[in-house]
Formats: sequence, C-alpha cells, structure tokens
Amino acid sequence: MTTITDTLATPAEAAAYFAARLAFHTDPTDVHAALAAGTADFVVVDSRSTQAWDQGHIPGAVHLPTRQIPQLAPRMLDPEVPVVVHCWGPGCDGATRAALALARLGYRVKEMIGGIEYWIREGYAVDTAEGTRQSPPDPLTAPVYGGDCGC
Repeated sequence: MTTITDTLATPAEAAAYFAARLAFHTDPTDVHAALAAGTADFVVVDSRSTQAWDQGHIPGAVHLPTRQIPQLAPRMLDPEVPVVVHCWGPGCDGATRAALALARLGYRVKEMIGGIEYWIREGYAVDTAEGTRQSPPDPLTAPVYGGDCGC
C-alpha cells in the first residue's frame, strides 16, 4: 500500500506546481476584492446558459456561454484584457472547457475556482432577472464576520 508520504514531490517540484496553479486559477474572494476596489484588470466571463445567467450572475460579468465562445468572443472580448471565467461550481467542468476555448483563441485566462456557487456562498451579491440579491456568508465556507479567510 502506498502512503501519502511515499508520493511526495520534491520542494522544487511542489513550488513549480503551485506557482503554475496560481497562474491558472483565482478564487471568488480575490475576484470580488479587485472588482470592489475598482482595480480589476480583467473581465469576468460567465460561461453558463442564459437560464442560469438570469438566475443570478456576478455584477458586471459578461455572459458568454461555452458553446458560443468561438463565434462571440472575438466580438465581445478585448484580446488585450485578461479573462476570469466561471461556471456553476466545483462539480462542473464548464469553466475549464470555456477557459480552454478562450486560450485556444489567444486570450489570457484564469478559471475562478468554486464558480458562482462559492461566489454566492461567500456572501457576494448577484444580479438576477428580478434585481440584485445577496445572501449572508455560509459559515461552513466563508468567514461570517465580514473579513477574509486570513490566507
């Protein structure tokens, strides 16, 4: 039986892996902080369906369903502006497929881990067909005292 420590990477391998991971992923807290501060140097792309978009989306996001990326991205996105893409949540590969499609078109792209699910669970507002909605942070996934997680 292989144990956890039998398969440890070297420190150099681990550093390279985690640096690469940060180059490919971001999280709702960092996206929200940049948007709230007005320092976002990226555009948020929601790759879900129109029905899902209407159900709730990040304020200011661009709606670009994954299947339509090859046709619509050149008309809707500036190739000089990095993209942060998301889908439903961690159980969905939609954002990964969207990020791949955008990268193949030449866009610099990151995937927002956790998707809209964790955006909402962390207590951030969403725009819906009926207006803006905001839920309190889920105490199992985000600090309920309004601060960041300390990481």
